[in-house]
Amino acid sequence: MLSICKKELHQFFSNLTGYIAIILFLLVNGLFLFVLKDSNLFDFGYATLDKFFELAPWILIFLVPALTMRSLSEETRSGTFEILRTKPLSCWQIVSGKYLSVAVVLLFVIVPTFVYIFTIKSLSATGNIDSGGIAGSYLGLFLLAAVFAAISLCCSGFTSNAVVAFLISTFACLLLYFGFNAVSKLPVFQGSTDYYIEMLGIDFHYRSVSRGLLDSRDLIYFLSLIFLFLFITEKKLQNR
Repeated sequence: MLSICKKELHQFFSNLTGYIAIILFLLVNGLFLFVLKDSNLFDFGYATLDKFFELAPWILIFLVPALTMRSLSEETRSGTFEILRTKPLSCWQIVSGKYLSVAVVLLFVIVPTFVYIFTIKSLSATGNIDSGGIAGSYLGLFLLAAVFAAISLCCSGFTSNAVVAFLISTFACLLLYFGFNAVSKLPVFQGSTDYYIEMLGIDFHYRSVSRGLLDSRDLIYFLSLIFLFLFITEKKLQNR
């Protein structure tokens, strides 16, 4: 598994893929937080990172599929998957190694945004910020990115076309992130099952963790989704 992870990380950072992912994430967030009118922190008037944690999931919905779209689809298209299967590696080790490499890249993407914490602290009139809420929000953001990675890796395993994998992954991430929340607001569900439908969506649990209160139900939800999509990916590779 670690050998697969190292190989994938080498591919990410031996070309511009990994660096572009980090730069784009920081650039887009920086533009919205400090430059663009009506969305920057200066117009908001409060030293908070709420705007960042609202915007970041939408960027990740497109960024994560872009990072993973070639992970398995390219292996299938080029025929190198058959070479991998000749190695003393199980399908689960291959999937886990590729997933771990994406998780490490996402960690490199998120960690540089810690500079925003010092920025808003310096902008605060009192120098105090909600450290607990920010820590919870960062944990929620990484768990969200980890779920998106599992979903995107799974979609990449179902096609040999990287572009198709990107489109399917983006749609699946968007659906699981926002779809249940949108369905729960339909009049037919109001006052009856709307809360339970909303609980099925990733957005509900992301917002819950972002409040700074670490609930075991939220952790179980994220970890279960990750395991489910990795399990589906493994079964797909075994059938292949």
